[in-house]
Amino acid sequence: MGIDLGTSSVKVAIIAGDGSVQQVASAGYAMESPRVGWAETDPTAWWLATRRAVANLSAAHLRAIDAIGLAGQMHGVVLTGEDGSAVRPAILWADGRSTGEVDRYRRLDSGLLHRLANPPATGMAGPTLLWLKTHESSAFESSRWALQPKDWLRLQLTGEAFGEPTDASATLLYDFVEDGWAADALHELDIRRDLLPELIASQKVAGRLTREAAEELGINAGLPVAAGAADTAATLVGHGMLGPGPVALTIGTGAQMTTVRNEFRPDPTERTYVFRTVEKGKWYSMAAILNAGLALDWVSNLFGVGWETLYGSVAAAPAGSDGVSFFPYLVAERTPHLDGSSRACWSGIRLHHTREHLLKAALEGVAFSLREAMEALEATGVSMADLQLAGGGTVDQHWRQMLADVLGKRLLTVDSPDGAARGAALLAGLAVGAWSLDDVAALGPGNDRAAEPGVQSDAYTVLYHRWLSRAGQVSTA
Repeated sequence: MGIDLGTSSVKVAIIAGDGSVQQVASAGYAMESPRVGWAETDPTAWWLATRRAVANLSAAHLRAIDAIGLAGQMHGVVLTGEDGSAVRPAILWADGRSTGEVDRYRRLDSGLLHRLANPPATGMAGPTLLWLKTHESSAFESSRWALQPKDWLRLQLTGEAFGEPTDASATLLYDFVEDGWAADALHELDIRRDLLPELIASQKVAGRLTREAAEELGINAGLPVAAGAADTAATLVGHGMLGPGPVALTIGTGAQMTTVRNEFRPDPTERTYVFRTVEKGKWYSMAAILNAGLALDWVSNLFGVGWETLYGSVAAAPAGSDGVSFFPYLVAERTPHLDGSSRACWSGIRLHHTREHLLKAALEGVAFSLREAMEALEATGVSMADLQLAGGGTVDQHWRQMLADVLGKRLLTVDSPDGAARGAALLAGLAVGAWSLDDVAALGPGNDRAAEPGVQSDAYTVLYHRWLSRAGQVSTA
């Protein structure tokens, strides 16, 4: 069984010995914003949603589970007490409160920053911990652990606190040269080392399901629970992408383009990221935008329309939305520019424009942001003729075709959209010896339908550059 703890929902997948997905269930929860720029969730909601999702799986599948693995949203911080309960709501990747702490990071020695390998940004665990240390010192000092979201969920399953390299490498507290927690950075930032859990390999057993957790979930106690991986790293496993070459595009609340590399190559321009894969000695480069499904969900709620209507606007309005542009910066963006000052807006609206123009402009704005991110990744030496398309935000055919046209790439839709949950389950199988890493590569789900760049691809290149020009004007206004 694989459990994928996302930003707005948890997804649980059961896979068979041949790697095929047998059943998937999910349950949602809210991301709260108690102050402007904040993004939090009560971790208790994660546990309750996990229980609801597991309850929707068949009893036969639950009885057959041999092991459990986890995947989860990256960068967040869950301050945790000695008893395993959260001391305060979890601070998530979309949070923008730690701008001052990011400035503190940038004053670190250049050699130390090189070992951290990634550009400091709000919402990442290191700056968030600094903010907590300064602004909520009592909660910070009374905490036993500072955990990543999926590591907190695993603690509820096993009663044991561990971390693993794929999530740890995305905290800005990880030394890529030493391949472990960055002792020098922790010392310079005055963050307690004992807040961070011991790191074990993603495909190793991190504990066993307690009797209490088993009773709440309705499954057998004592099952081995694998350490698991960050959702992006788990998605690579779920798609069998364990070596260099393929590039994955995953669209959910945020969106990521990722590719595995056999060498450690930080981006000197600080526009893209590099993190650990589940295999020691391998890394993946990533271009990430935060305002993907997050922005589209906001737009659909603002207009009171469902996803079918939102995606239907692709056919209802012309390419370029008849001059309307949308800039999706509801939260501080990542690739290609770490800019917390930009704001979301529509531009170019005239009296004749309709709801469909604004809806399609929102889709185009997200697609153009993805093209910006893609070009930043290509500039690091990544070659891509096509993209492996996955994630819950990739199922609509009209939307897929627009993405192919805007990006100018062939999109190969992975026939298992539940990549992170499947990857978590595969890691569980690795932990108990059900298969090897070579087997996992061979068990990749393969590709389903392909979306080719169409007749609008050239037109969208022109529109993209127009959008870039307007984005610069909006951000400096």
